[in-house]
Amino acid sequence: MAPDPVSALAAEVATAAGAELELERPAEAEHGDYATNVALRLAAVQRRAPRELAEEIAAAAAGLDAVERAEVAGPGFVNVFLRDEWFVSALEAMLVAEPVEKTGKRVQVEMVSANPTGPIPVSAARNGAYGDAVARLLEATGNDVEREYYYNDAGARIDIFRASVEAVRRGESPPEDGYHGDYLRELEGDDPVATMRDSIERSLERFRIHIDTWRRQVVIEENVPEVLAAIETYEQDGAVWAPTTRFGDDKDRVVIRSDGTYTYYAADIAYVRDKLDRGFDTAMYVLGADHHGYVARLRAAAGLLGYDPDRVEVLIYQLVSLTKGGEATKMAKRSGDIVTLDELIDEVGVDAARWYLVNRGPDQSIEIDVDLAAERSQKNPVYYVQYAHARIAGILRNAPDNASDKVLLSGSLAPEEKELIKRLADMPGVIADAAAKRGPQGIPAYAIRVADDFHRFYHEHRVLESDQESFRLALCRATQTVIARCLDLVGVDAPERM
Repeated sequence: MAPDPVSALAAEVATAAGAELELERPAEAEHGDYATNVALRLAAVQRRAPRELAEEIAAAAAGLDAVERAEVAGPGFVNVFLRDEWFVSALEAMLVAEPVEKTGKRVQVEMVSANPTGPIPVSAARNGAYGDAVARLLEATGNDVEREYYYNDAGARIDIFRASVEAVRRGESPPEDGYHGDYLRELEGDDPVATMRDSIERSLERFRIHIDTWRRQVVIEENVPEVLAAIETYEQDGAVWAPTTRFGDDKDRVVIRSDGTYTYYAADIAYVRDKLDRGFDTAMYVLGADHHGYVARLRAAAGLLGYDPDRVEVLIYQLVSLTKGGEATKMAKRSGDIVTLDELIDEVGVDAARWYLVNRGPDQSIEIDVDLAAERSQKNPVYYVQYAHARIAGILRNAPDNASDKVLLSGSLAPEEKELIKRLADMPGVIADAAAKRGPQGIPAYAIRVADDFHRFYHEHRVLESDQESFRLALCRATQTVIARCLDLVGVDAPERM
């Protein structure tokens, strides 16, 4: 990740002021390049007037080489105005590619995990887009990440699926409670489950999601007896229970029914052990809103096994709906009653599908306007951001061959140049925050603001054959890098031409 010039500046101001502080960008330009409210926070602790403290902090900040002046505003805010030299050095830092500092932590992100009984529906596609974006953020912040897909290859629903396929192969209708859709006719080979799994993998690869490991239910279930023998259980009402309330669950869970069969939760415990025994520091599940009750019980499974429950993390996302022509649409072509991932890609493309499935927080439902998502205009946010990247690529293609790689400034910086540099300098913090909150939606929002600032700069200032050509080319290169990084973090392409 690129160096963080804002954090470096905040640390410098904090050292001079003798107090820990954070710098934020004021809403109004007249309030400085950055500001801090640290005096307001320290006043009660130190039993001093906020403005008195603010005056001392402002005086300390004003003595720094990077600071042109520092002013006290309101009840005790400190507004910091920076010299042009700081912007140049910040831009230079952004242009230096530095390796990501490794944390040494291994994280498994289990995503999608839809039953191999049909094509991936849009609801599960959100699971994949969200889970993969979180995985990319974790990698960007130094974690070693493995993507896993857990698929059922046994049980009642799989038996019904196989029966449905066999019926279609015989020229008959599937069972009433079976699976329907033209896709059944496309399944060839002895085992339709394996064929469907391969089809799912192709769809995910098309969606730019590569699954590192595929875990089979049959393999996990083979370990259930051994796992249950290793944990504490008790008998009640003829069944065998696990004391999950000891680890935060709302009630204890049955692991062996009174008829001697294992519950789904017994397999969940075995799967948690399978994950953590492979050495992952964190086992991350991505589940739909209907699985909200699984959060506590999966964490409790880790506790039952003697692991720290905090090593299990469950991410929950809400539903997806589609509109077309202003009305709700199923947009179905093959399955008859669902919209598949491949159908969505066919309609709007991979880039728009990835963007729209992560541009809202996972705790919010998503409604995708298919017409807008397919539109190639600047009303479409993903196109708007990609257009900024392509526009910069065009500028750089037309730059003279002898253009300097150094950041050379002649004259003073314009407000639009300063604003763009400050926006670019936000990137490390934006990525770190999105990773920590498991909130990739912060990346598209930030990318739009970068594109806004770039288009504003480009509208006001000529780049090629200007008196600031060298500096502005460097600014364009940094902007292009930031936009490309943002797009990649959500699985969207950064085109050179549009």
